[in-house]
Amino acid sequence: MAIWNKDVYSSNVQNVAYNSETKELLVTWTRGKRSIYEGVPEELAVDLVNAPSVGSMLNSEVKPYYAHRYG
Repeated sequence: MAIWNKDVYSSNVQNVAYNSETKELLVTWTRGKRSIYEGVPEELAVDLVNAPSVGSMLNSEVKPYYAHRYG
């Protein structure tokens, strides 16, 4: 299983993790909740952790297009 995670600098997001086998993006929010987004391409996950604003990119490139559940 290929999983990676990275702490990010964001006012709302603490950590972003990715599982390349399941194509799941795991977002840990600063308040402790975790969100899982399904079917996310790894390239998008990499772009997210390197984005100048992780929150803005989540809102524009991930949330509208990928199924979500809390985990």
